[in-house]
Amino acid sequence: MEPINSNKAPAAVGPYSHGVKTGNLFYSSGQVPLTLQGEIVSEDVKEQAKQVLENIGAVLEAAELSYENVIKTNIFITDMNDFSVINKVYGEYFTGKLPARSCVEVSRLPLDAKVEIEVVASFE
Repeated sequence: MEPINSNKAPAAVGPYSHGVKTGNLFYSSGQVPLTLQGEIVSEDVKEQAKQVLENIGAVLEAAELSYENVIKTNIFITDMNDFSVINKVYGEYFTGKLPARSCVEVSRLPLDAKVEIEVVASFE
């Protein structure tokens, strides 16, 4: 296992890496909408989704991957009524061959974020 961290993504809010490489796979930790300064970008769910996906992009880049390498995403949201807004932003980052995906509503996320996303990517 090889830990992967990015200086272009906010620091982890706990004792974990941004992601890990094992074999031909990369597993990211969940990304929340933090800026590099460690603050929630906005209360607006659209802005939060954009920040989360920018953070994921930075972590993928640190692993020498891109959105095209992602094979599975897990999305956690605090209000399923935000699904269509988040889905629209998500579609701006994932184009072409789309990864498998799950989206679930949860009661609460770290730092009271409205959205968190984690990815699995392949080095193949």
